[in-house]
Amino acid sequence: MKGEKKTQEAFVSYLVENKTPVTVFLLYGVKLQGIITGFDEETLLLRREGHTQLVYKHAVSTIMPTGSVRMFEE
Repeated sequence: MKGEKKTQEAFVSYLVENKTPVTVFLLYGVKLQGIITGFDEETLLLRREGHTQLVYKHAVSTIMPTGSVRMFEE
């Protein structure tokens, strides 16, 4: 479990640091789009067009960046 948490934290940190636009899919099919500006163990802050949403991680099924992500050197 701890390895998974580190991967999640590294992935979301990368998205925040690079201001990568994302699509966040919630468990019941709702699609949110924006830039993740912050996060903690339970939540994500998602910003779009000047508005910020607090999204609970337990409601998220997938976070899909709009572009390619290069977190690790090949």
